[in-house]
Amino acid sequence: MITDKKKIRESVAEDYARAVTATPAKSCCGTPIQKGVAAKLAGYSDDELAALPPEAVVNSFGCGNPLAYSEVRPGQVVLDLGSGAGIDLLLAARKVGPTGKAIGVDMTDEMIAKARENIAAAKLENVEVRKGIIEDLPVETGSVDWVISNCVINLSPEKERVFAEIARVLKPGGAMLVSDIVARDLPRELLENRQLYSSCLAGAISEEAYLEGLRKAGLTAVEVRERLVYDQTQIRAFVGSELKESAACCCGGSARNELAERWSTELAGKVWSAKVFARKPA
Repeated sequence: MITDKKKIRESVAEDYARAVTATPAKSCCGTPIQKGVAAKLAGYSDDELAALPPEAVVNSFGCGNPLAYSEVRPGQVVLDLGSGAGIDLLLAARKVGPTGKAIGVDMTDEMIAKARENIAAAKLENVEVRKGIIEDLPVETGSVDWVISNCVINLSPEKERVFAEIARVLKPGGAMLVSDIVARDLPRELLENRQLYSSCLAGAISEEAYLEGLRKAGLTAVEVRERLVYDQTQIRAFVGSELKESAACCCGGSARNELAERWSTELAGKVWSAKVFARKPA
């Protein structure tokens, strides 16, 4: 298991900087490797995506749509943890309207730059992005109505600090609704794979531990509102897209494909996207 917190953050930042600035990679067979295969399962409507800048959509690396069916209202303040290129940040800004505000926090300069480009393209003035880590948010205590996040908290090497920060920044009676990856019984080989940490697998904890962490932070009404359990086909596609190809690549027989096939069998039914809700006591 990867345990060096500083190295984990640096590795994740490097991987996402590379992902957001890269042109589509090609496999050894000459076919494109798509960005963010898991985002295809995220549940955004065609109308939502059509209203956003294309760059916000193609650079989405999430595992769900945290704003789907949420109770976010006009005039509220929404904070997006790990806002990336801005897909959820922009949707939140539209939901809260000109009297509300959407704030994004991200630690990767390249992601922040891309998000600001997308904000400008969307011509929204009620949204901003701040640089920082989600374990130490650059946000005032008790200042936001909603915390959202899309497949980011699992990347943190200090999840307890993240949960505590969520509780700190929420207003009394405020709530969080995040989409994230949870898992059980992950093999040690996978836990030690750096690429799969950045890809939201190796850093995932169990659903039980996730919910208990939120309760320990002082949040209440903690519950999973929706689950999408990944089957063997989905895991094979996801793992295969995220692992780098070996130098000795041969079409149909690569080490990457072999690992994807083996892990898809081992992980089927053990990895899922969970939409998690919690509230700060009034």
